[in-house]
Amino acid sequence: MLKEKKDRLKAKGWKVGSADEFLELSPEESAYLDLKIRLRTLLRESRKSQHLSQIQFAKRIHSSQSRVAKMESGNPSVSLDLIIRSLLALGTTNKDLAKIIAAER
Repeated sequence: MLKEKKDRLKAKGWKVGSADEFLELSPEESAYLDLKIRLRTLLRESRKSQHLSQIQFAKRIHSSQSRVAKMESGNPSVSLDLIIRSLLALGTTNKDLAKIIAAER
C-alpha cells in the first residue's frame, strides 16, 4: 500500500498493519504459509506450462480434479507432502524445490 494512502487511513482512525499482525501469526507460521503459497503457485504454473488440464494432471497423480483445484487454490486440507509429490510428478527437480524453499520472502 502506498505511504500516502496509509497516512490518509491512519488519519481517519483506521489501523494499518500486515496480514501477519491481523492474524497474529508467529514468524514460523508466516514462513510456512509463504512457502505453501510459493509451492502451490509453482504447481499451477508447471501444470499449465505442460498444457495439462486439471483433469489430465489428476489422472497422472491418481487423484481427482477437485483435489488438484484444492492444491492450486491453497485449501488448508492440502498437505505440503501432497504438493511436493505432485510437483515431482510434473518433473520438478530437487534443485527447483530448493530454490523455492530458499527464496527470500
